[in-house]
Amino acid sequence: MNAKPRIALIHATPVAIEPIKAALDAAWPEAEAMNILDDSLSPDRAVAAEIPPLLAERIVDLAHYARKSGADGILFSCSAFGSAIESAARMLDVPVLKPNEAMFEAAIEHGRNNAMIVTFAPARAGMEDEFAGQAVQLRSDAQLTSFVVEPAMAALRQGDADTHNRLVAAKARELVNFDAIVLAHFSTARAASAVRELVNIPVLSSPEAAVAKLRRLMRGT
Repeated sequence: MNAKPRIALIHATPVAIEPIKAALDAAWPEAEAMNILDDSLSPDRAVAAEIPPLLAERIVDLAHYARKSGADGILFSCSAFGSAIESAARMLDVPVLKPNEAMFEAAIEHGRNNAMIVTFAPARAGMEDEFAGQAVQLRSDAQLTSFVVEPAMAALRQGDADTHNRLVAAKARELVNFDAIVLAHFSTARAASAVRELVNIPVLSSPEAAVAKLRRLMRGT
């Protein structure tokens, strides 16, 4: 791996950019971030129950573009395109990560009963399926219960991060008898500190976990 690896960050919404930048700056400052944004992906996904073939093709195309641009590793930041990202990963010769796979692995290690706070409802079903699949792969009986807080995403898209964080934290405070809380999206990670102030169980965010896993994969450790 180069001393200064280029990491392509592929976004479906601009609100995901800041959290992953913060995670990279904190845990992997020597990495060179390359941001690719197509903010039509999120609304196009929101109107479809499943990922349409053309939309999946666009995700694969973005991954190929990132590789052609010199990316040594690729990280998608939108949690609503899991199966399409898996297709891209099978085609490329560098690590390609879904946004939540590392976070789900960590949650499964923490315990059997996990809560997930979701702010973009169309991502919920795919993420639940992804968690279940990873639990099977890890031979775990871990479970995931989702809680949707759509007003938080609406506030964030209007530029009101404080309200977003407050709403996510308020939902987290209501959750009892869970081993860990996972914050579903990259954009939700900005609420991690607010949530951690209110609960006494592990709070996992996808940017932190994803950066750590991608770094391990690229170092071969």
